[in-house]
Amino acid sequence: MKREIIKIDEEKCNGCGLCIPSCPEGALQIIDGKARLVSDLMCDGLGACIGECPEGAIEIEEREAEPYNESAVIREIVKFGENTVVAHLKHLIDHDEMRYFEIAVGYLEENAHSQAFNLENVLDKVYAKSMGGDCAHGGCPGSRSFDFNIDLNEVEEAVKAEPIVVAAPVELKSELRQWPVQMHLINPNAPVFRNAEVVLAADCVAFSVGNFHQKYLKGKSLAIACPKLDQGKEVYVEKLKAMIDEAQIKELHVMVMEVPCCSGLVHIANLAREASSRKIQIRKTVIGIKGDVLQESYI
Repeated sequence: MKREIIKIDEEKCNGCGLCIPSCPEGALQIIDGKARLVSDLMCDGLGACIGECPEGAIEIEEREAEPYNESAVIREIVKFGENTVVAHLKHLIDHDEMRYFEIAVGYLEENAHSQAFNLENVLDKVYAKSMGGDCAHGGCPGSRSFDFNIDLNEVEEAVKAEPIVVAAPVELKSELRQWPVQMHLINPNAPVFRNAEVVLAADCVAFSVGNFHQKYLKGKSLAIACPKLDQGKEVYVEKLKAMIDEAQIKELHVMVMEVPCCSGLVHIANLAREASSRKIQIRKTVIGIKGDVLQESYI
C-alpha cells in the first residue's frame, strides 16, 4: 500500500542516534554508523523523530510500504519495559491516533499477567504526560476538574432581551425501556435485547448529552459501563458476544467520552464482534466533555 513513512538521507546522517529515543515503536536503529529504518510495519509515519535530527536527515515521503501494524509494535515494545510503553502510548495520543491506542491498550489488558509493570500505573503516567504533567488525581484527563464558567447573569440578560414565550412547561419522558442497565447486571438474553438496536454507553455520556434520551435512546435497549473504573471487564466481552450471537441484536451503538481512557469501551465491543459468529455493524460516537458530538462513524 502507498502511505507516508520516514526517509533517511544517509549522506546527511552522522550517526548521532538522537532520533532513536524519539521512536518508541523501535523502527530506527543505528547500523554501520547510520540511522536505519529497520521495518516498514514498525514506522507509523507520524515523524516524531524528525525534530530530533540536528542534520535534517529525516523527512517524510509517500511510497509503497508495509501497512503499520500496532499489534506487532506493542508486542515488541513491552520487552523494553514500562518507560518505553509509556512513551509509545503518549506518542499515539499526542498524534490523535486513538484507534492504534485502543489496539495497544487492548493488547496490554489481555496480556497483563505476563507483564512486569502495572497497566493502571502506565496509563496514569501516559495521561499525566499528555496533559503536561499537571493533572490532579493521578494525571488522567478524565479525572481533571473543569468549571465551564457559565455566567448566569449573561443568561438572564439574554432572556430579558429576547424573551421566550412558552405556552406551558413540558416534561420530557424517559425513553429507558428496561432495568437493569449496568453491564455486570444485565442478562444479555433478556427479551428486551432480542433483535434490538443496542446503545452501549460510557457512564458519563447521558449526563453530558442534553438530549440523550430523545436522540439516542428512543426505541433502543441500553447497557452502560465505565472502561476505566469497572472491574472484571472480560465479562463484558462475553455478554456482548451473547447479545450478538444469541439475542441477535441488529446494531451496537457505542457512545464514549473524548477522554482517552473511555476508548477502552470501543475495544471491548470490537473484541466481542471478533469473537462472534455473526458480524454486525458497530457505530461509534465520541462526545466532548461539554456535550458536543466530536465524531460519529461506523467501525
